[in-house]
Amino acid sequence: MSILMTLDFWVEFIVAAIGTIAFSVLFFVPRKFYILNGVCGGLGWGVYLLFCSNGRSSVEASFVASLAVIFASRYLAVVERCPATLFMIPGIFPLIPGISIYWTAYHVVSDNLAMAQETGFLAFKIVCVIVLAIIFIFEIPQSVFAKMAKGLRKT
Repeated sequence: MSILMTLDFWVEFIVAAIGTIAFSVLFFVPRKFYILNGVCGGLGWGVYLLFCSNGRSSVEASFVASLAVIFASRYLAVVERCPATLFMIPGIFPLIPGISIYWTAYHVVSDNLAMAQETGFLAFKIVCVIVLAIIFIFEIPQSVFAKMAKGLRKT
């Protein structure tokens, strides 16, 4: 059975969207962008789940999911005529390696330095691929997104 057909996938997608909306509220994103932010966050988490279910590592999945979120953020920024960071920062939230950072701190406190090093390095790799995804997508000229959104742009 495909991952898209499972209830777990859709539940996680919805929870990621709700978490992204909550993060948008926390950071005072204008109310009219809440749903679009939720879609960005859900999209990123959905792509992450799809790649992880196909045997990819969490680093690879985070990279591709970050590309999807940043691309959608830039596209929505052109359509809605607002800064891309309104969509990018909340949208990337579900992909931040919080649990790896937590386990790194836990293993340091527990004096299990080998595991601390392993989980810390994993968190570092995930953060690096998120930054690389941001750099890659922001190297695409604005005119490309403007042409893509030409028919959908609000006047």
